[in-house]
Amino acid sequence: MVMGSLREETQVVVIGSGPGGYIAALRLADLGKDVLLIEKRNRPGGTCLLEGCIPSKALINAVEIKEAALDAEQFGMKFTGMEVDPDRLRAFTDEVVQGLSDGIKGLLKRRDVTVIEGHARFTSATSLDIEGGEVSGVDFEQAIIATGSSLNRLPAGIVKSVWSSADALRLPRIPESLLVVGGGYIGLEMGLVYQGLGSSVSVVEFFPRLLAGADQDLVDVMVKQVTKRLEEIMVESKVLEIREVDNGFDVDIEMAGKMVSKHYDQVLVAIGRRPNTDDIGLENTKVQTDDKGFIIKDSSCRTAQDNIFAIGDAAQGPMLAHKASREGKVAAEIIADGDAEMDNRAIPAVVFTDPEIAWSGLTEREAEEQGIKVNVGKFPLAALGRARTLGRTDGLVKVIADPDTDLILGVGIVGPMASELIAEGTLAIEMGATLEDIMVTIHPHPTLSEAFMEAAEVAAGEAVHINPPRKIR
Repeated sequence: MVMGSLREETQVVVIGSGPGGYIAALRLADLGKDVLLIEKRNRPGGTCLLEGCIPSKALINAVEIKEAALDAEQFGMKFTGMEVDPDRLRAFTDEVVQGLSDGIKGLLKRRDVTVIEGHARFTSATSLDIEGGEVSGVDFEQAIIATGSSLNRLPAGIVKSVWSSADALRLPRIPESLLVVGGGYIGLEMGLVYQGLGSSVSVVEFFPRLLAGADQDLVDVMVKQVTKRLEEIMVESKVLEIREVDNGFDVDIEMAGKMVSKHYDQVLVAIGRRPNTDDIGLENTKVQTDDKGFIIKDSSCRTAQDNIFAIGDAAQGPMLAHKASREGKVAAEIIADGDAEMDNRAIPAVVFTDPEIAWSGLTEREAEEQGIKVNVGKFPLAALGRARTLGRTDGLVKVIADPDTDLILGVGIVGPMASELIAEGTLAIEMGATLEDIMVTIHPHPTLSEAFMEAAEVAAGEAVHINPPRKIR
């Protein structure tokens, strides 16, 4: 690699240092490739680390600790004098993010990955121009696009003082009342954070239901619980206008065919994300995008330009950090020795509400839409010993299986620690496990993980702790 010149040369250039890009760069370096990583921010980690997954989970954890302390009264423990210190909470979140970002820097340095700051644009299939950095351009043999995604632009006419989710994560203040526009996972997670910190929170959602990607029975459990904490949930409703006034915002909302005006101290708009592919010079390559801007790729993450790969939120597929990381490894291994494929059967999804929702593989909704016959076993946490000891019986685990082969096709969970429990379900799908495999696997007692085994028994007609029709072997 030529250093100290206006242009750099490298075997592989990776554009973006998020959970897909930095993982790809590290794997490439481990496989002996000369790697250069371009990042437009002044520190690595991407949206997930800097203004997404990690800071939001730090805030969510803080709120969960507060709620657990308040709920402890049912166990005979009462806490008084609890206060929220926004400055310390903000500092803690920043410390978590900074520590992890510094850790990535260290990993890249120890692997001899050269990091260049700036905005990269393709000028050809083997060259990039770099804007805003000390290096003017890069010539390369192969490239990985890991440019991630950005928050959807606010609709025309929305006042600038309305928060995005990135704004909200910085905890600028704790408003007395907050309207969250968007009932997806980002809106719900942030809404519950601010409710836990003391705001009166309402949610407005255009579609008839919240979290359209998850099965309704899982969402129903969550909605039943969060309804107790939120001021109002307005589905099939549309924000018509937001007006900033001296003491907050006046919002016109269309509900059930009628327009109502409501006042809020602050408004947070969380209406999804879009891929960062519209300003990176793809027109100077053969790389193609779909009608939503996602880069089209094959199972090896290769684009229509043979030497350019695409991973993460910029590429087709779920916009999830763990999907990006897996793709980063696949692309790196293809580049290094050509022996890899993104052939995963399931990519888990998690919503960090309270209770948490997680699912992996085929959902009941998808099975119905695709006309796939399935056998479903559900086990309520109310029948689980560990859930009762936690005082958290609001939830269930369900297993979706092939009725002919008992092959596990999907798993859905709503309840405490669903984000951790879903890993076993994903592994079961990935390994081609059957109901029998899960049923005969000894799960430790008393744990929440037993609910997965119990749900498999329900699906097999051999439940012990609830009373469905039994099947005799």
